Amino acid sequence: MSYIDGFVIAVPTTNKQKFIDHANFANGVFMELGALRVMECWGDDTPDGKVTDFRKAVQAKPDETVVFSWIEWPDKTTRDAGMAKMMEWMENPETGDPRMDPVRNPMPFDGKRMVFGGFSPVVELPSRDKG
Repeated sequence: MSYIDGFVIAVPTTNKQKFIDHANFANGVFMELGALRVMECWGDDTPDGKVTDFRKAVQAKPDETVVFSWIEWPDKTTRDAGMAKMMEWMENPETGDPRMDPVRNPMPFDGKRMVFGGFSPVVELPSRDKG
């Protein structure tokens, strides 16, 4: 069964295109490391909750938009190997992939407020044909 990495971040709304450019530049790395699919979703309906919500989770400011992203991997073994290689590249920019170099491709958001984790699916339904 597949394995999913999920991410929630707050991006300054004025940085939407910078975020898209950053994601387009870097996300190919995940695909090359074995990911099946990467989704970056710009929030357009993230209401305030009474107890908690996406905005509170990432301490989003009024001028920020919540982004929900995920990476689908074929399995946890592929994900662990891919993430280890990616982290190695990030920690050694001189020998790593330039797409992961924060100097060449700086994050257009505050990475310290990112919420992320790995998930094992417990229910997985097949995609419906869109035709």
